[in-house]
Amino acid sequence: MRGANQSSVSEFLLLGLSRQPQQQQLLFMLFLSMYLATVLGNLLILLAISMDSRLHIPMYFFLSNLSFVDICFSSTTVPKMLANHMLGSQTIPFSACLTQMYFLFEFTDMDNFLLAVMAYDRFVAVCHPLHYSAKMTHQLCALLVTGSWVIANLNALLHTLLMARLSFCADNTIPHFFCDVTPLLKLSCSDTHINQMMILTEGALIMITPFICILVSYILITCTVLRVPSTKGRWKAFSTCGSHLAVVSLFYVTIIGVYFNPSSSHLSEKDTTATVMYTVVTPMLNPFIYSLRNRDLKGSLQKMIVKCTVFHEE
Repeated sequence: MRGANQSSVSEFLLLGLSRQPQQQQLLFMLFLSMYLATVLGNLLILLAISMDSRLHIPMYFFLSNLSFVDICFSSTTVPKMLANHMLGSQTIPFSACLTQMYFLFEFTDMDNFLLAVMAYDRFVAVCHPLHYSAKMTHQLCALLVTGSWVIANLNALLHTLLMARLSFCADNTIPHFFCDVTPLLKLSCSDTHINQMMILTEGALIMITPFICILVSYILITCTVLRVPSTKGRWKAFSTCGSHLAVVSLFYVTIIGVYFNPSSSHLSEKDTTATVMYTVVTPMLNPFIYSLRNRDLKGSLQKMIVKCTVFHEE
């Protein structure tokens, strides 16, 4: 960790969400419950989609990828926080800190891209139903997901390498429960201008472009649904789209608030609350919003649970 261009800090201290023992215990139980709900909910979706051949269509292919990413997303930060609480330790090595930041960038970008891809899939299904099979081919679906992984990895690598070149001299205390880019930039005793410029330009482009695609897709879907004569059909479509947009809004508003505001306006407490929303709460909500309201997937889950129950009884 030491060298001409490297940090003199070999580890960081993660202060977590609270320093009061009673609050720490409550937060531990809360985060453990949310993490288990995230893993279980998304794992059930993966199993249901893989076991039911009727769900082997583009919409569920993207949903299964989202579920996998959400499990990884939560696993990047929450287990380390829980382990620190149980072990009574707050330290994280410099290399592990950069590794955590890398995967955080990667899975944030993947969530971002997959939300946009799923919105586009729904746009084609609602606005061009007769051409859906011709447009959403297996090759296109694979290309969209593979391209998302490639771009997400390259973006994560870029920001991690930019962080690795910085020096951290004296203060190694991170007022957070994981190694986020914003508090790390505040701790650096090097010039962070390039890092901040890349976040506000390249990072903003990667986040804003899919967000615009989502908005455009849902605007076009809304225009199409308004032409549906059935009031019940319109309400059902609006209800589903509203739920989707609620999760999308929560995800993007918190990210924009944390990473794309001037550094001087950042407050640690507000940053921490916002990051909890998109790193922990959103991955937990996605299975309920995108899946448990879906009749086909609910039916598949019920059949899978019945089969497991019968097998266990035998």
